[in-house]
Amino acid sequence: QVQLVESGGGLVQAGGSLRLSCATSGRTFGTLAMGWFRQAPGKEREVVAAISRSGGNTYAADSVKGRFTISRDNAKNAVYLQMNSLKPEDTAVYYCAEVNTYFTTNYYRDARDYDYWGQGTQVTVSS
Repeated sequence: QVQLVESGGGLVQAGGSLRLSCATSGRTFGTLAMGWFRQAPGKEREVVAAISRSGGNTYAADSVKGRFTISRDNAKNAVYLQMNSLKPEDTAVYYCAEVNTYFTTNYYRDARDYDYWGQGTQVTVSS
């Protein structure tokens, strides 16, 4: 049974930091590319960051580039999102997602590419 569990969300003041974690189980983690997405009220889900199977290739959306960093620990079957210099517009439910891929260097920015999703964790940034 595939399961993704996010943690680390919460309430933080603007300018603060949070680190989201996503623990996965049910599939061989080294075959999975991973992504973080977010959805704010009244808005569509959008990609935040993505990482390849190997961890060598990463992507960050323009809105978070330079502030957010995605990483993974294949030994722990986990992916992380370090979020610094948070802004009120970062307020959203954050989801991690996984996709089984043959390609070691590819990351995926389209939500439709992903197979499984976590339940989400709320991040609220106050001004």
